[in-house]
Amino acid sequence: MLTNVYIDGFNLYYRALRDTPFRWLDLWRLAETLFPQDTINRVCYFTALLDARPDNPLQPRRQLVYLRALTTLPGLEIHYGRFRSGVKRRPLAEPAPGLPGSMLFRDSEEKGSDVNLATRLLVDGFNREYEQAVVVSNDADFAGAMGYVKDGLGLRVTLVNPDPHNSSPRDLSAAATYVKRLWKSHLRRSQFPDALSDDVGVIAKPAGW
Repeated sequence: MLTNVYIDGFNLYYRALRDTPFRWLDLWRLAETLFPQDTINRVCYFTALLDARPDNPLQPRRQLVYLRALTTLPGLEIHYGRFRSGVKRRPLAEPAPGLPGSMLFRDSEEKGSDVNLATRLLVDGFNREYEQAVVVSNDADFAGAMGYVKDGLGLRVTLVNPDPHNSSPRDLSAAATYVKRLWKSHLRRSQFPDALSDDVGVIAKPAGW
């Protein structure tokens, strides 16, 4: 079955990869590991470039190394949204008497990736570029686009839930033809080698990963 895979990068990271030894993840190999009987036609990865933060100043550098590693994979596309950081004032749920009722918080928000993923999923479906679409996310916002691909276009849509602790939202799972869980065994079998190379030189796995 000709299969396109659409990966919600931040959802995958925060649900399955953060603080694990599996962050050096080969997404093409992951697709083949999850669907060994299918023909992987394209893997689309949706993310945004990170800003440096005082508590994690090297995070953007590690991300760029990982994105460079991903560009070595033929058939993989990276689609960028944007990442906005700022400071917002939030009211306290239970302010103490005599103290301010609100506080300033550092706020980070990713914009555009969800829309980009849903749009690409639909456009590729209209163009019949896959027999099966795989969406790797646990975000209920994709339910509408997935449901249209399944019911409106008559194509198979498989949801891969990257969250090992929580089931998919009801609307999201109902929009899929089939729901599959992502387990550590899939991640363990889908790692890049510690070092690989491109036209520029050697790409080394970031320290601590």
